[in-house]
Amino acid sequence: MSFLLNAVTVSVTLVLVLRLFRRDGRWSLHHALHAMRYFTVQSNLFCAVAALCMCLAPEAAWAWWLKYVGTAAVSVTMLTVLLFLGPSMGSYKPLLSGGDLFMHLLTPVMAIVSFCVFERRELAFPAALAGMLPVVAYGIYYAYKLFAAPEGRRWEDFYGFNKGGHWRISMCAMFLGAFLVCLFFTAVQGA
Repeated sequence: MSFLLNAVTVSVTLVLVLRLFRRDGRWSLHHALHAMRYFTVQSNLFCAVAALCMCLAPEAAWAWWLKYVGTAAVSVTMLTVLLFLGPSMGSYKPLLSGGDLFMHLLTPVMAIVSFCVFERRELAFPAALAGMLPVVAYGIYYAYKLFAAPEGRRWEDFYGFNKGGHWRISMCAMFLGAFLVCLFFTAVQGA
C-alpha cells in the first residue's frame, strides 16, 4: 500500500504540475513560474519527490526523512486551507475544486495515511522538528517578498496573512501550526 499511495501521489502531482505550464491551450513558462510561488505547489512538489524516493528506496532512512518532511509540509497546506483560507474566503468551493482538490486535500491525505499507517518508524521529538523547515523557510521568504523585496518584485498578500497589518501573528500561527503537526507525527509514529 505504501508503494501504491506514493506512486499515485507522484503521478497525480506530475499531471497537475505539468498543467501549470499550460495557459489558454499553449505552453507558458511564465504561468508555471507564477504558480510556483504558492506553498501549495511547492509542498506538493516536495512531497511528490519524497514519495518517488520512497518508491525507489523504501528502506532508506534518507527517503523516509524526506517523506516525513514532505508529509508535514502538505499537512500544513491542508490545515491552512481547512482552518484559515476556506473560512476567510467564505467558501471552500474554489479551494477544493479541480486540481486544487488534490493539492489541498487528497494528496495530503494520501501522504498522511501512507506515512502514518504503512511507513511507521521511530520519530524522536527533537529530530521531528525538521518537519517545520519548509514552513519556516517559506514564511521568511513570504515576508521578504511582501515587505523587503525591491519594488516591482514584491508579491501581493495572496494568502491574506497581513490583513490589518497582523503578519507577525499570522507567521507565528503558521509556525505554531507546523510545530503541532510535528508533534502529531511524533505521537503517531511513537504509538
